[in-house]
Amino acid sequence: MKTILGIETSCDETAVAIVKNKTIYSSVVASQIDLHKRYGGVVPEEASRQHLLTINPCIEEALQAAKLTWNDIDGIAATVAPGLIGALMVGETAGKTLAMIHQKPFLGIHHLEGHIYATYLSEPHWKPPFLCLLVSGGHTSLIHVKDCGIYEQLGNTRDDAAGEAFDKVARLLNLGYPGGPIIDKLATEGNPKRFTLPEGKVSLPQGGYHPYDFSFSGLKTAVLRLVEKLKQDNSQPLPVADIAASFQATVARSLTKKTITCALDHNINHIAVGGGVAANSGLRTHLQEVGKKHDLTVHFPPLRLCTDNAAMIACAACDHLQKGHVSSWNVGVQSRLPITDVMMLYRETFHTDILT
Repeated sequence: MKTILGIETSCDETAVAIVKNKTIYSSVVASQIDLHKRYGGVVPEEASRQHLLTINPCIEEALQAAKLTWNDIDGIAATVAPGLIGALMVGETAGKTLAMIHQKPFLGIHHLEGHIYATYLSEPHWKPPFLCLLVSGGHTSLIHVKDCGIYEQLGNTRDDAAGEAFDKVARLLNLGYPGGPIIDKLATEGNPKRFTLPEGKVSLPQGGYHPYDFSFSGLKTAVLRLVEKLKQDNSQPLPVADIAASFQATVARSLTKKTITCALDHNINHIAVGGGVAANSGLRTHLQEVGKKHDLTVHFPPLRLCTDNAAMIACAACDHLQKGHVSSWNVGVQSRLPITDVMMLYRETFHTDILT
């Protein structure tokens, strides 16, 4: 099996990891949460500058922690899509430079494919086909994983992704950034049944609703209206914990219903969950319970592999390189790229002269 050094800089974490045979030799993550917290969200220019400052120390630390040299590395991988263009360019440039200097193949990795591969790191025997619920700050998707690089998107968000909804509701409640962990913690103190909130449905042109697509914009607006209504009664403090618990329970129900329905409709017995929202305790509990009722296997990665990390990027690259997939030196970064177009990032075969 191949040993890959992976780099992840798609948003606000500078991460470097070394993976071999689905085993993590080292994983370094330099978070920028404290930097962006003052703005209430990620500032792209600040993120890029911070990546420039931390990328080299992270690379050195990853090599030292793995106790490996460049002679032990078979390939270099970096996230090239989707993400913030400036941030992606830092990782891509570092990855290509290292690959050229050390004469290693370079692999440009799709960020969402990385989240899918987080499952393999914690469950090495997990194999396709399976359904992946991918829930992060910018994406909410249901993906039929058929093989390495072969994906069918069965469901998608039509507006706000689940992670965005958490951040926006946290902002409405003056809870700070990032919203997901704060709401998750606060929800344990509240009553999830106190307020009834809409789960969100996506209408079809011919009538009815899309069974697998998500919508969280209406839910966010419903929370805003609820907060405005409750604030009119100045005699009582705002029941923030109950609002947080009700909101989180609604998101968990919506994600669970569509995921289970999709799996059953397509006769898929195994479900993997990836992305930052996969760390949410409400979703983990609810989806596991409902999946068990339908005899479906549901797997959540450990919390450290839910948020952005380079181990998942390196793991995906290991599989691609093992199959002979490498990227051209001309591969560029892209802010958007459907996961169904992953194979556009690679040449068909691995050429002996990797510098051509």
